[in-house]
Amino acid sequence: MISLEKVTRPIKGDIFVPGDKSISHRSIMFGALSKGTTEVTGFLESADCMATIECFKKLGVLIEHSLRPTNGVPTITVHGNGLHGLTAPDSTLYTGNSGTTTRLMSGILAAQPFDSNITGDRSIEQRPMERIIKPLSQMGADISSVMGNGCAPLHIGGGKQLHGINYRSPVASAQVKSCIILAGLYAEGDTVVYEPALSRNHTETMLSSFGADIHNQVARDGSAVAILHPGMPLHGHRVNVPGDISSAAYFIAAALVVPGSELLIRNVGINPTRAGILTVLKQMGADIELVNVNNSQEPSADILVKYSELHGNENHQFIIGGKDIPTMIDELPVVAILAATMDCDTIIKDAAELKIKESNRIDTVVSGLGKMGCSIEATDDGMLIHGGKPLKGADIDSHSDHRLAMSFAIAALTAEGTTRIIDDECVGISYPTFFRDLFSVINR
Repeated sequence: MISLEKVTRPIKGDIFVPGDKSISHRSIMFGALSKGTTEVTGFLESADCMATIECFKKLGVLIEHSLRPTNGVPTITVHGNGLHGLTAPDSTLYTGNSGTTTRLMSGILAAQPFDSNITGDRSIEQRPMERIIKPLSQMGADISSVMGNGCAPLHIGGGKQLHGINYRSPVASAQVKSCIILAGLYAEGDTVVYEPALSRNHTETMLSSFGADIHNQVARDGSAVAILHPGMPLHGHRVNVPGDISSAAYFIAAALVVPGSELLIRNVGINPTRAGILTVLKQMGADIELVNVNNSQEPSADILVKYSELHGNENHQFIIGGKDIPTMIDELPVVAILAATMDCDTIIKDAAELKIKESNRIDTVVSGLGKMGCSIEATDDGMLIHGGKPLKGADIDSHSDHRLAMSFAIAALTAEGTTRIIDDECVGISYPTFFRDLFSVINR
């Protein structure tokens, strides 16, 4: 348990946040499936990403870890085995709390010549896997839920020849899309995945840089399609991982709610499929500026944030929904914290995916903010937040959900009294040094 108090002086200075989790996962996966060596700088050394490394080591891939002598930046070297060079694991692959590892690895394993089993912690064993079992089965894979409940553990039979499919995903999910695409690397014929909105596109962008023939198309109505033409070998190369915008979001929020604050968050990834929070916060009146923009394949920038009085529209209302949701799904808990400080009603809708994250983030956010004195209601696909009432300190159960723990740490900065967060260690899933970094900027 960790205790936090209201901050009484402005947050000033600058900070680096750890590397992007999505890019870190994929750099290991794609490097392992490539010919040659992939060097990854700025890799996120969190529990989730280390689980991906351990899985590939079990599959026979040599992966080395070092620190750059000049600045101590984590560097991972992956000696790729090529698409057909993985070897049978001697035990069940364990993914910890990582849904990305579980779902994307399943797509790769479905095409291997050997049998495998994959599972994770208690949270992973409650998250829905039918959304990947169905399309992989349509591709010819032998994949099943061991317990018969549509969840992990999963058994994947080897030696199946996969074929490409045209799949219409009912949800905009990067994990589902990426799982199908990775299986499609081994399939006969093209693999096409349709989504109701474009989910984060790191898989498409990064696979292209490794040599795959893949691209996206986005229609006028916002729906999207990813198209993979298999047959191209992957080649290892250098990957520079920018800071994770999901991690930066907590510091953006902190600067926005503490009067007089001005904070520069350096080298953050601003991929448009991930950066919806910046657009939405600017619509709320946030003073946010991008500086030193680098428009590489995975664009990045320094984010300058100044304290702002956030507000709704002329009807004292703000609505978050539709195509914005996939671009900021992981940031919605901390956005709800910000909404609680606004003197208006905020409606978050079209976000039923929040129910199947590490916790049911609709119920857990509503419960936590309710304890802190906010008037808030759960809905079927989001929440209604009646903002403007002063928050008060409370005991908050993180439910072992890293994003919940970090979000309520930000709420604590503006709440009267003491806020205690139960199971604060769960931040190690994505941001092991979060509380150290938070205290470094609020105690300057």
